Amino acid sequence: METTCLIHHLPQDSLHQIFSSLSIREILICRSLSKFFNQILTSSSFINLLSLKPPLNLISLRPSHHHHHHHHRVTVSSPHSYLHVYDSDLNQWMKFAFDFIPFRSPNPVASSGGIVYLWVDSPDSGKSLVLCNPLTRRFQVLPALGSAWSRHGTVLVGPVDRVLVLTELACLYFNGVGDSWQKFSSNLVSKPRSPILVFDSLFALCDVGSPWRSQWKLFSCTLTELEKSQGWKRLEKHEWGDIFDILKRPRLIRGNGNRILMVGGLKSSFSLNASCSTILILRLDLETLEWDEVGRMPTDMFKSFQESSKFKVFGGGDRVCFSGKRIGRLAMWNYSIKAGKGEWRWVDGIPGNGDGLYRGFEYDARFTCAP
Repeated sequence: METTCLIHHLPQDSLHQIFSSLSIREILICRSLSKFFNQILTSSSFINLLSLKPPLNLISLRPSHHHHHHHHRVTVSSPHSYLHVYDSDLNQWMKFAFDFIPFRSPNPVASSGGIVYLWVDSPDSGKSLVLCNPLTRRFQVLPALGSAWSRHGTVLVGPVDRVLVLTELACLYFNGVGDSWQKFSSNLVSKPRSPILVFDSLFALCDVGSPWRSQWKLFSCTLTELEKSQGWKRLEKHEWGDIFDILKRPRLIRGNGNRILMVGGLKSSFSLNASCSTILILRLDLETLEWDEVGRMPTDMFKSFQESSKFKVFGGGDRVCFSGKRIGRLAMWNYSIKAGKGEWRWVDGIPGNGDGLYRGFEYDARFTCAP
């Protein structure tokens, strides 16, 4: 005589009410327990109950170049076709499969509002950007682009379906209206370093120095100015002094609200090939245009990056991650509002076995976002 679990006899509405009291993290765990739970917890009627759930704040890894070189095709069934994410609250790695996306070589590059953006191989041998929600497994395909845009462009995303692909010479813009990209001239003085989108404004670092000595400056441009080809403006104040000269290879990261972070090695002197004493995190308030220091990597941690010939910086909000060649783990800075300072720690167990130069982005996972 066959027996069934008593929970199978409960009305679906009752099950939805019971599970809707769980956090997103707990719902994801329950979905993996059985096909029955997965069916219940992925239904549209259940997802509609989750509109007030706070997002799950995660850090996502981008696949290394080793796994996504343009000469090597990766199918959706490959073990690399996952979004690997880190939950800093649980100190735990998770992954979401991209097997629901019917395209080859999915490569996640950005996220905004719970939506993940991926480059995929389009049927015409070009590239397309796909918007998806890995939690609900729904996706939308944007108009196809040439493969050069995926190789040389930086994908910048914001709310209200705003997507940009920025290069030194041109910018593509898709605002969710119509079936084509708008193209504008970038008019940048040099190749943009770590461009970011903050609400309606773009920010990027550009080198205005000589071939022998870099000189980084901060440039900004609103979306309206970009559409009218009015060009980028240098953002500076006399009170900033030599703030761009004290950092080696600075990068920008979007902070919380109307703030941006600038990260780089703190030079020991102003000489051409000066060594760095640590890694510094500065924060710019875009309303007051005032900088303050919010993080300085501890000496013991920095020793690992001193021995690494190259390192990458990624993150967003109150979290910044650092990866370096042959280090084998991430360094993470996490700003605590309660403590009023940043806390540093190592993150182990990184998925994959690339060269260690990991990149990534902030991902606020939520069920209620539909691409």
